[in-house]
Amino acid sequence: MMWKLVYFSALLLGALTSPTPSSTPTTNTDDGPCHIHNSGRSADCLGRQLESVPWRQFPSTLEDIDLSYNKLRAVRTDDFLRLPWLRVLQLQFNNISHIDNDAFKNNTLLEHLNIFNNSLQEIPATALTPLLNLKELYMSNNLYKHATLADSFSKFVKLQILSMGGPLVMGLKKGDFQPLKNIRLQGFAIKCSSNLRYYEPGSLEVIQTKQIGFDMAIDQRPNALLHILRDLANKTFIAIQFRNLFEFMYYMGEEDIFEGLKDITAFQLIFHRGKFNENLLRMALMNLQVAPIKRLRLQYIDFARSPTFVDSGAGSSITDLALDKLELWYISNPDVLRFDWRFTWFKKIRELSIQYVYFNSVPCDAWVEMEGVEIMDVSNNRLKNEFIFNQRCDYKGATPNLHTFNINNNELTSLKDLSLLTREFRQLQVLDLSNNKLGSAEDSRDCVWQNNIIRLIAHHNQFVSESLRCLPTTVHYLDLSYCNLDQLDMVYFEKATNLKELLLSGNKIKFIPSKWESPSLQSLALDGNSFGLISKESFQDMPQLSHLRAGNNPYHCTCELHAFVQDTLSKEKVNLTDWPWNYRCYHPEVLLNTVISKYFPGHVACDIRLVIIICVATTAVVILIMMVICYIFDLPWYTKATYQIIRAKYRAHKEKVAGEPEPFTYHAFISYSHSDADWVRDELLPCLENSRNPYRLCIHERDFMPGRWIIDNIIDNIENSRKVIFVLSRHFVNSEWCNYELYFAQQRAMGKTFSDVILVVKEPIDPNSLPSKYCKLKKMLSTKTYLEWPHQVNQQAFFWAQLKSVLGKPTMTREGRHSAKSRTSSEGGISVIQLPMDDRRPEVAAPNSDKETEPKKKIIQRNNDEQSNQGRIPVVLIVRQKKMSSNQPSDKPSVQPSILEEAITGLIEVFHNYSGKEGDKYKLSKPELKNLLQGELSVSLSSSQDHAEVEKIMAELDENQDGEVDFQEFVVLVSVLTITCNEFFKDFVKKGEATPCSKKV
Repeated sequence: MMWKLVYFSALLLGALTSPTPSSTPTTNTDDGPCHIHNSGRSADCLGRQLESVPWRQFPSTLEDIDLSYNKLRAVRTDDFLRLPWLRVLQLQFNNISHIDNDAFKNNTLLEHLNIFNNSLQEIPATALTPLLNLKELYMSNNLYKHATLADSFSKFVKLQILSMGGPLVMGLKKGDFQPLKNIRLQGFAIKCSSNLRYYEPGSLEVIQTKQIGFDMAIDQRPNALLHILRDLANKTFIAIQFRNLFEFMYYMGEEDIFEGLKDITAFQLIFHRGKFNENLLRMALMNLQVAPIKRLRLQYIDFARSPTFVDSGAGSSITDLALDKLELWYISNPDVLRFDWRFTWFKKIRELSIQYVYFNSVPCDAWVEMEGVEIMDVSNNRLKNEFIFNQRCDYKGATPNLHTFNINNNELTSLKDLSLLTREFRQLQVLDLSNNKLGSAEDSRDCVWQNNIIRLIAHHNQFVSESLRCLPTTVHYLDLSYCNLDQLDMVYFEKATNLKELLLSGNKIKFIPSKWESPSLQSLALDGNSFGLISKESFQDMPQLSHLRAGNNPYHCTCELHAFVQDTLSKEKVNLTDWPWNYRCYHPEVLLNTVISKYFPGHVACDIRLVIIICVATTAVVILIMMVICYIFDLPWYTKATYQIIRAKYRAHKEKVAGEPEPFTYHAFISYSHSDADWVRDELLPCLENSRNPYRLCIHERDFMPGRWIIDNIIDNIENSRKVIFVLSRHFVNSEWCNYELYFAQQRAMGKTFSDVILVVKEPIDPNSLPSKYCKLKKMLSTKTYLEWPHQVNQQAFFWAQLKSVLGKPTMTREGRHSAKSRTSSEGGISVIQLPMDDRRPEVAAPNSDKETEPKKKIIQRNNDEQSNQGRIPVVLIVRQKKMSSNQPSDKPSVQPSILEEAITGLIEVFHNYSGKEGDKYKLSKPELKNLLQGELSVSLSSSQDHAEVEKIMAELDENQDGEVDFQEFVVLVSVLTITCNEFFKDFVKKGEATPCSKKV
């Protein structure tokens, strides 16, 4: 019913035709200008700038043609001749001035014809005659000058809606509508000139319709309204509308032109446009007080106060206006609300709607007068807090019957003021606050609401989470859609225990609270927010939830989401109202825009029990592998050794802080196996400690401090020794303590600027057979130069001389034990000296023993670069391949060096006394060689003073052309001199003369 009313109201306004043509025409699917669709039953030709009907394009099956908004000038016989099934024809908004009499002769099924707003000068009665099935005929706004209908209209028994007239119709005659006498219409509209000249009484008596509309101005003939209302008397209408009743001037007469309203029964009376003053409005309202009319609408009215009105103080003349609904829309002057300076005309209004009036205050007495109002709508008025709520007013007892209050689309900001206004509205149940500026934390404190409010509509506001606490907690329905909420305040929802339907669409909620308890909630809308995670636990505390709308969110496609969807769909307890197309993946990127209904994650990824089993098994395997690796590479041993080093270093640091003296105490620390102790005591110690310049050595069985930890003794003595000598053998490799000593020595060597590790291989060792914890030793034996122990006994003296050379000259040492020093990484070059294989050391070297044999120095040098690095002392690998006899007495007396041994030692000392002054410590430069020749061989070599001769000797000795003479090249010079002396020795020894070596060569 209401839709029909709106439809007919638009018709009366001249707006009900077809929609305004689009700027872009509909795409053609045929060759012609029109779009044929709906299986050949519809043709869309709207707005194509057509000047004639394109009938050749029309198929004979057409039932609906839209030719509106074109430039048609006429309708010809052939235009629709081939369309026997045509039922709807729209020709409005053209320039049609002529319609052939036979234009519709073959369109007998036509039901809807619209020729509104054309240029017809006569009503086309003859052309319309064949249309006996016509139900709707719109032919107003044409240029005919009279509204008289032909007799043929009496045959349109199916006609329901008729719109006729135009701006040139100057009046109505009594017989104009006589053919409609026996036709019951649903709607009838008549348009006349804005300057109505005549109206014959009885012109509308024959009209039988449910809705009637008049578009005519009675400025010059105001009494015409009296005759019109008398013609409508004793009839019942759904709606009566007057458009532009007074178009140009306000009614200033005293005659009551609305007197006839009391005899008309109508559901609604509408005044659209026109000028109203207080006197005219009072006339209408006074008659409505006694008229059986239920609704009144004033819209787009130009209201003005009457200059002759005088307030006598006697009260309002409108005290008994009882209407089901009063609508005041788009009134130009808000004074219309109290047109006679009173609000008593609202007293018996059941539903009051005031929109687009833009009033800026509500006097205190207005609320008191509206005692009968049950529904109040003051939306779209730009209201502010102070406009509608006055703190000086006493609202107690105001609007005692108001149950629905709509104040949407205003500029309200304070929830507190609204709560103070409505807390006295005892019957208030529905409150619409949408499209305002509510929700700030500052204006949302200390709210006190009426306990009867069960429905709150507050969408399109600016709520913060804290402001939710200012909302009434008694609501059953709450709409907070599009309020920019980024999170939810669970304090409010814990109190709103009666909430059954909640709308949170279009917000910015980033997550669903895990403990959201709402025992009565049945319907929840969360679509269009910003959360991406949702699970079965999200709504487990909502036992009554049956409808959920949660689409259009940036979902993370995870196992939890998949489990939630599957659980929800399978149990069918909760209905996902927007499933499935509004649910799409946003993360991860590879699944972007994937419909969640097509997302199926792997079973392993989503089964937590299976994941735990796999993780535990994988962890166990990794631990097992790590244990095997640790066992293979002796990591526990290194860990234990590192722990002992740290402990010893800590104790040494404490002793140093206590004032312990600084190192060093020993020239060398000897590390050896207990099985090799005899060789150390009988061979190594006597040679180094009993020489002319004795070395101070440290061995564990003699020099370790009694009562101390063995580890501490090892670390301290290694730290307090300039060198560390390791006697390597198979027994050394199998000794745990030797392992510690080697590891500690390697740690100490880190960061040193000289090499302090000397490896003495007592017997052959295959590097590949060493355990993994000797990886450093294995690397040195496999990649660095080493020297094997020679078999010849007479070569041992040369070995001892080389060992002393590597140890360096004995210097003063401090007595006593010293604390350990810090160690850093350094690894010097490796030199290996091959020593005699014989395990017996010669007692005394006779001057002439083995005089025909020169010691053979077999030197294996795999890395000359490391030997020649400046500032480094090479690590010496001395190879003694044969184990000493185990039955050799340990108390064997010390043996003094032989003449040959002392000669070798002297030779080495002479070389090193002159080397290293200008460059490499182990090589002689040209000036150093000259100084040596002049200082040591000035007698034997007369040419030592000749610079050219020195250059020549230098060139002959320098085999590798590096501009320097190393020890091996120097030995060649000494050997040549020794051989030369020996040649002369045979001749001069018989004569008793001096040896050749004392003469100049």
